[in-house]
Amino acid sequence: MGRVEAALAQVHPRVAELHPGQRFEGRYACLAKERLTARNGSSYLSLRLRDRSGVIGARVFRDPDRIGLRFEAGDAIAARGKVERYRGELVAELEDARPLEPGSFDPAEFLPAAYRSADELTGFAEHLVREIHDPGLRGVAETVVLSGPVAAEFGRAPATRAGHHAYLGGLLEHTVAVGTLVGEVCQLHPRLDSDLLMAAALVHDAGRAREFTYGADFGLSAEGRLLGHLAIGAEIVGAAASSLPDERRLALLNCVLSHHGPDAGPGRQAAARGFAGPEALALYRINALDASVKGTLEHGRI
Repeated sequence: MGRVEAALAQVHPRVAELHPGQRFEGRYACLAKERLTARNGSSYLSLRLRDRSGVIGARVFRDPDRIGLRFEAGDAIAARGKVERYRGELVAELEDARPLEPGSFDPAEFLPAAYRSADELTGFAEHLVREIHDPGLRGVAETVVLSGPVAAEFGRAPATRAGHHAYLGGLLEHTVAVGTLVGEVCQLHPRLDSDLLMAAALVHDAGRAREFTYGADFGLSAEGRLLGHLAIGAEIVGAAASSLPDERRLALLNCVLSHHGPDAGPGRQAAARGFAGPEALALYRINALDASVKGTLEHGRI
């Protein structure tokens, strides 16, 4: 690299800051890696790189096999190269890429995060908890979301890995949205048990707090892979609700296990009789509304 190019190089730019003709060095998550063949018969690597500001495609034409052996999809890498425009899109032409040592980076450097601040979302959650007048149910919601063993991970987790709210803080943002919709629905349908429905809304995805791992990308924990968030959530909520009367505790657990529908996921046997009451049905519909609308806004798929 010449002096002029070196002077123009920007060290550690975010993806959103890259522009055509720019030389760069940076740290990114490798989301995808594929060895392809060009029209002239030579091999190259096709990559997708991400940091918390966005995603960019990347290619390695020089020594692709040697460089490709260094890392895999899902690794965090240090990369340098030059940004070009190809078929109307920005592409990073990499000259070198190496894996980052585990423990040498903060996953938040690469994982997307909620636009709304964690403090703002937590404040909304606290307000919704106070909307529950039944002290037993209010205690369950407060323990799970705000103060108990999984509260910290509840505030950190995404709602999904690649669907709606797939970013740090996404679970809390989705939970607040569902709880807010519950307040509106209960005004329209005052015969609903608003305490049960609000408590269920706030804890329905509690299992997500233990479902994921965090590195250059979101992964699944062992229990997330083997049990799924419905079964994990039933365990978390069941423990927090152990002092509730049986009828109240079981109604809450039915809401948790059936919030994707009574026949979905690992909870289908526990919820085999369907929705235990109108609150479980309402939660199912409200959850689907927020998830589907948010997913469409984020990914453009209907």
